Amino acid sequence: MTTTELLSQLKALGNEKMHKHQVKSGAEPDRLFGVKTGDIRTLAKKIKTNHQLGLELWKTRNYDARLLAILIMKPAELSAEELSDMAADLGLDWVADWFNSYLLKESPHKEQLREIWMNSDNPWQARCGWSLTASKIAKGAEGLDLKKILDRIETEMPEAAPAVQWTMNFALAYCGIHHPEFRKRALEIGEKLGIYRDYPVSKGCTSPFAPIWINEIVSRQGK
Repeated sequence: MTTTELLSQLKALGNEKMHKHQVKSGAEPDRLFGVKTGDIRTLAKKIKTNHQLGLELWKTRNYDARLLAILIMKPAELSAEELSDMAADLGLDWVADWFNSYLLKESPHKEQLREIWMNSDNPWQARCGWSLTASKIAKGAEGLDLKKILDRIETEMPEAAPAVQWTMNFALAYCGIHHPEFRKRALEIGEKLGIYRDYPVSKGCTSPFAPIWINEIVSRQGK
């Protein structure tokens, strides 16, 4: 199956409602067909792993094609330079989240890139850097200075790009949830900044506002 054939299939699977939703979320309209997640996953299962085809799909810059590409690539075969270039041009939160979950977190270069991207001026690289840092905080925070990280969040988060704020907020919440000695500080920062305080939340879901998020998870865990 060729890149051209797959783009035709993706276009045929496009959903108007999904397209409108993604455009509202920040997607460039001409880079999107609006394919449902389930349809992309079904197509990926048919293709299975095809790293070269994944690279070709990525180069199209079409968001749906990139989501498909992420599912069929081999993370271990992506160099640090390739990952860095890809991260710099993610362009959409949905693509960024899949990139982090399916490629970056499985890469042998993730720690090297995390340290670089934590200081990147590119918002998508910075988003990835903070996402990796948040994951590390949740898994013990080995080698991390949580005091310095919280200081950075307090200082930088108010002016950060929305794409970066989202994963910085995960780092803030995880400091409070997984590290009791930093819980009070994380709650104070969350209250002070007020970011996501009024975020609309569906029934049964947890607010991303850090103080609510921290307290709810800690309460559930009985910590």
